[in-house]
Amino acid sequence: MTRGRQARVILGAVACAALAFPVGACTPQRVNATDDGVPNLPSMPTSITIDMAFDIRTLDPARMYEVSAQAVLKAMYDTLLTFSDEDTTTPIPSLATEFTTSDDLMEFTFTLDEHRTFADGTTVTADDVVFSLKRLQGIGSTPAFLLDGIVIKKIDRNTVKLITSEPCPALPAILATPSLGIVSRSQVEANGGVTNSADQAEEYLNSVSAGSGPYTLVEYVPDTTVILAKNPFYDGPQSPVYDKVVFRNADPATQKAHVEAGQAQVALGLAGEDAASLAEGIELAVVPSATVVFLFLNGNPLVSPLTPKPQVIDAVRAALDYPALVSLAGGGATQAAGLIPSAFPGTLSSKDATVRNLALARQYAEDAGLGDQTITLSYPNDIDPTGLSLDALAQQIQAQLAQAGITVDLAPAPFETEIDAYRGGEEEIGLWYWNPDYLDPATYLIFSPGRTLGMRAGWTSEGHPPITDLVIKGSTTNDPLTRRHIFETWAQQMNEFSPFIPLIQPAANIAHHPSVTGIHYNPVWILNVAALGIQ
Repeated sequence: MTRGRQARVILGAVACAALAFPVGACTPQRVNATDDGVPNLPSMPTSITIDMAFDIRTLDPARMYEVSAQAVLKAMYDTLLTFSDEDTTTPIPSLATEFTTSDDLMEFTFTLDEHRTFADGTTVTADDVVFSLKRLQGIGSTPAFLLDGIVIKKIDRNTVKLITSEPCPALPAILATPSLGIVSRSQVEANGGVTNSADQAEEYLNSVSAGSGPYTLVEYVPDTTVILAKNPFYDGPQSPVYDKVVFRNADPATQKAHVEAGQAQVALGLAGEDAASLAEGIELAVVPSATVVFLFLNGNPLVSPLTPKPQVIDAVRAALDYPALVSLAGGGATQAAGLIPSAFPGTLSSKDATVRNLALARQYAEDAGLGDQTITLSYPNDIDPTGLSLDALAQQIQAQLAQAGITVDLAPAPFETEIDAYRGGEEEIGLWYWNPDYLDPATYLIFSPGRTLGMRAGWTSEGHPPITDLVIKGSTTNDPLTRRHIFETWAQQMNEFSPFIPLIQPAANIAHHPSVTGIHYNPVWILNVAALGIQ
């Protein structure tokens, strides 16, 4: 195929066409709490402790796909591109200093910074980039879809070209996600790393980082702690202040107690009621999160004879009291009008949000022949996204559905167990949450029929052809206004025809000691720890 004229983009100076509409800066507005009990913390610490709810399963970038792991991987592994802490609309240099893109948005050529090094002191080259991205593709773990259909080529020592099978305006944003962190080829290959499913490097990467980021891995204790140390070879643009960073797994109430007592300097997942009662002297950043909490009903008849019925989906959708559910998430939370949250183009307005109609829900349930039949609602019960208790939410949903004659049994399980059933498409009704994989609304097309989340809900590519057409248009169209309209239409169609029911967009409540500066919420990696400073 003949390619179009090449247009050069100097990162940091010109906005990338792939992100031509604003996602919105995520600099939070700080408010002070009003209770007693000022914590007694040292004013100039050399280490920082950050509490958050862990859903971390691995620290191997090519296998990592969990929300809290994004913040950890962001600190250890540089990507080709990134975003500044104040602006999530324009990609800026990371390992690549510039890139060119063809007019048809199918070829992207990246020039590397020839002076960047890994934590072992070796230079980052095109060989490392090609190996890292091909390894992600070849392993075929959950994040592999991010590079589906993309050919990766080395041009010379400092140049890499990515060729897509279709126009891909979202690719620059995709390349900034921590799952696409660049690893040292020599280091990973020496420890079992290959670019296919025979790869054996995960255990090694759970104990030693092989990146070029500002921090290196000291210790990873699953479900408990991740400890990082400043990378002595780091030569990137954002030199970290703290010598050591400790990520610690804690529920929202424990996070509040720790940050008030000075046992943690940052808490990333406070519940709304805990955030509202913080001790005086603790600062609180409240911003709309990019998390969407949702239900889905499985369309696979081998999983359930009931949930594939459109009347059952409609009954559940109409039976829910959405404002009551939102109230469980605390201050700053809103009803999710669609699957695309407010930080992205394509989000729906409140007038598009589903409204409860209990009489209609009862009629749908009767038409579906639910009678005395029971459906199982599954969810993880040991993780609280942005402080929201899924236990409390599930119990409220169960009670509301009962009012419509829909009997639901609750089946909570630890995240480590339930995530496999969820990803395997084995849940009748699933209660889950979703954070964006990258800073472009195309990330939400994953809910579509035949896509990763669609398949978890038993929704195959034949599920709804008009939505499939919108997926193609949204993935390949570059004009900002056209894309906005496409994604709005997609979200409306998903509300009407999909097995997904958006519930809540919680707020992100980040509590921190006033000595910690550089707090900026990011929809993908939550917090850039290298940007944290000391006041």
